[in-house]
Amino acid sequence: MDKLIIRGNGTLNGEIPISGAKNAALPLMIASLLSAEPLTLENMPRLADVEALKSILSNHGVDYRVMGKKAGDTATTGRRIEFQAAEIVDTHAPYDLVRKMRASFWVIGPLLARAGEARVSLPGGCAIGTRPIDLFIESLQALGAEIEIDAGYVNATAPSGGLKGGHYKFPKVSVGATHVMLMAASLADGTTIIENAAREPEVTDLAECLNAMGAKISGLGTTTLTIEGVTSLHGATHRVLPDRIETGTFAACVAMTGGDVLLKNARANLLQEALDVLAQTGTEIESGNEGIRIRRNGGDILPIDFSTDPFPGFPTDLQAQFMALVTRANGVSHVTETIFENRFMHVQELARLGANISISGQTATVTGVERLSGAPVMATDLRASMSLVIAGLVADGETEVNRVYHLDRGFELLEDKLSAVGADIHRVSTEG
Repeated sequence: MDKLIIRGNGTLNGEIPISGAKNAALPLMIASLLSAEPLTLENMPRLADVEALKSILSNHGVDYRVMGKKAGDTATTGRRIEFQAAEIVDTHAPYDLVRKMRASFWVIGPLLARAGEARVSLPGGCAIGTRPIDLFIESLQALGAEIEIDAGYVNATAPSGGLKGGHYKFPKVSVGATHVMLMAASLADGTTIIENAAREPEVTDLAECLNAMGAKISGLGTTTLTIEGVTSLHGATHRVLPDRIETGTFAACVAMTGGDVLLKNARANLLQEALDVLAQTGTEIESGNEGIRIRRNGGDILPIDFSTDPFPGFPTDLQAQFMALVTRANGVSHVTETIFENRFMHVQELARLGANISISGQTATVTGVERLSGAPVMATDLRASMSLVIAGLVADGETEVNRVYHLDRGFELLEDKLSAVGADIHRVSTEG
């Protein structure tokens, strides 16, 4: 098992290329189940989650191949991967596969739409209620699906003649359930209207890809999506949008250390609220055609108050990183988490580095300290892991981040990108 060794050593300067978005790549890969023709995805990141999903999809009959580079591609350019499900060979998604990645549950939508049936394990052994799947079930039932839960599995069957267009209003915003209903409704007979749909850029990216495959989806970027069902989808080529969470994460790194870094290919419109919050810390932000430039040259980190919300609000996936940033702020910050009930697991590990954080209900109060001190810490989940890296970049001495397989799930070439702009960070294998 690998670990990261980080020594705080001053400012970051240079250029960091932003990879294709993990949260867009995964549903796009799953969309390949909807067509017998090839779907080519460009700007695909090199991530553990992508590799795991490739294996999961192959169980259903999806073949894939990494394609050659195009002119102008570099070592940090995302890969081009072709996915093709010429035939659905299995509509069963077993627990051993689904438990490894919650997003793999989303295969239920395209399997049901194209094959008329699906038997998919409850994700990660979760019961309905915690990160619930009830919205997935209700939205598919609105398309005429018959669904029952038995022995830890969701058994879904389309009516005779396939799924039917329907009308569903989500009682609360759900990115995953919006993804699934979009895919399922694309092949349904008739018109589907989704109200209170998630507006996240990754949802729009999926809809744009589906439209390139022949779907008829309107209302992109709004809370109401209309889908005119078609009988089949064809192949297409689609470029994965840049990762807004990686963008915000590296922006927080530069704000923490100081320096001047261009986040190449980043798009400000994908995370404007987070950039507005970051600007309140005294960080300079400049958006242009090449990407987003982040500068902080001297001066204190100013305290901030922010609350996570569905897009276009502040992303929950950046909450931990921004909390790490304000552990060194000159004053008191307040961080409120409204999306997930258990997303302060990084607080105890940040405290090991000297952070002063208290929690009351959904709000963390962060009192900035003058210095952090390196220590062994343990990553608890993907985004929380990055909060420890950010703190380690300025901590005195050596910070040892264990369980970095969490980071490998969602950050491509992390230590290479940070080292290239001046960070003292390297990976060590603890095996042998």
